[in-house]
Amino acid sequence: MTSRNQYDMQNPLTQFPQPTYPAQVQTPPGTVHELKPAADHGEKSYVGLGRMKGRKALVTGADSGIGRAVAIAFAREGADVALNYLPEEEDDAAEVVALIEAEGRKAIAIPGDLQDEQFCGDLVAQAVKGLGGLDVVANIAGKQLAVEKIEDLTSEQFDATFRTNVHALFWVCKAALPHLPAGATIINTASIQAYQPSPNLLDYAPTKAAIVNFTKALAQQVAQRGVRVNAVAPGPIWTPLQPAGGQPPEAIPEFGSQTPLKRAGQPVEMASAYVLLATQESSYITGEVIGATGGMLLP
Repeated sequence: MTSRNQYDMQNPLTQFPQPTYPAQVQTPPGTVHELKPAADHGEKSYVGLGRMKGRKALVTGADSGIGRAVAIAFAREGADVALNYLPEEEDDAAEVVALIEAEGRKAIAIPGDLQDEQFCGDLVAQAVKGLGGLDVVANIAGKQLAVEKIEDLTSEQFDATFRTNVHALFWVCKAALPHLPAGATIINTASIQAYQPSPNLLDYAPTKAAIVNFTKALAQQVAQRGVRVNAVAPGPIWTPLQPAGGQPPEAIPEFGSQTPLKRAGQPVEMASAYVLLATQESSYITGEVIGATGGMLLP
């Protein structure tokens, strides 16, 4: 894992570990501490420039993976952050809280399950109260479990994937919008799976296609309020989601090798896209999807 920061010129092919990765399996939802090699969330490598000074951000899935990296980046850029995560992810989330507070920023920890509509409303209310307002919403939490055959994909899993990835997105956005001033931004998380679906992600891939359409529709609806809505579409990213059932165990050693950059992406490499979309630098961008896929092409 590199200790250099994101502004140093580096060869993207070798900037981070390449396959083959060690074989590994985690119990869902997984933890960053069992990943081999360790993932880079920007703990040491992300350097902020004050681009989000005074912003108040809500980040879901903030304990690990992309959410962890985005929460760290937002704080390093000057934002106060409300973090959502599952209660069983408390230990990983506590580390993110400490990193945010080390930057002199406020961290509001709000554990809970996004599959519950009432909690989604409470989450936004607690974030607004704790931060004194809200102007950035980063919807990053997601559920992904690979299943090889449709016959083995249960209705319970199908429903849970949609409730986590799509229903929660709707509930959080609906609750947040009355609090968002002109200039605020919503950033959703799509995926390369929205465009190049894997056959063993029959429930997950359609949720990501729905997120793309939801983002584009909502962006048009709220543009007149001065609120922008965009999405980031990651490719294969090295997070606990993958060995905790997001990929079959046999796929882990070569995970990400199919990309033109020949490796999995690191969470910290996603953070800059979310920061861009959260700041005034992207003031003329709304209803768009930024691909961060290692070269896998979006349409």
